[in-house]
Amino acid sequence: MYIRLEEGIKMFDYLQNLDTNILMIIQNHIRNPILTPIFKFITLLGNYGMIWILLIAIMFCFKKTRVLGILSLLTLILSFVIDNIILKNLIERIRPFNAISNLQVLITKPIDFSFPSGHTASSFGVAGTIFLYGYRKCGALALILAASIGFSRIYLGVHYPSDVLFGIMVGLGLSYLVSNCFTYFYVNERVKA
Repeated sequence: MYIRLEEGIKMFDYLQNLDTNILMIIQNHIRNPILTPIFKFITLLGNYGMIWILLIAIMFCFKKTRVLGILSLLTLILSFVIDNIILKNLIERIRPFNAISNLQVLITKPIDFSFPSGHTASSFGVAGTIFLYGYRKCGALALILAASIGFSRIYLGVHYPSDVLFGIMVGLGLSYLVSNCFTYFYVNERVKA
């Protein structure tokens, strides 16, 4: 038991060092006056799920995409509950700008915990739902936007790369779960009837 705990601590330290090194490489070698305003705008799109809520509202306006709108909204709500209410408060990982003394944050400092990235999880959740529902081209564009939002969180210094990576996994996992539940409970039942 003691050896496993020690291995876990070593793994966490390794991950923390890797996260820190990536953040410092981005700060010292990638940040520039051209990219910074772009990523500030991109991260703003993900604030409070704003871009996804707008997209879902548009889906509700058309009969053809109304079911997709419902599934996307369900994924967004589940993402918020799991990431922002449960996991962040359970894990309590402090933000990188509070742990890395020479990391400069480029936007207003969030006051909640860091792990996982809620912006990323909600973005990949809705984008994944669009893709899995069958709108492949729109879904691919949404996934590119989701990836941009996720990277913006790292670029701006408000999330560790592992926060974003886990957010991707949660978001895609939720989109897969919601899509498969819909197929199982709704589509299959209609075929049987």
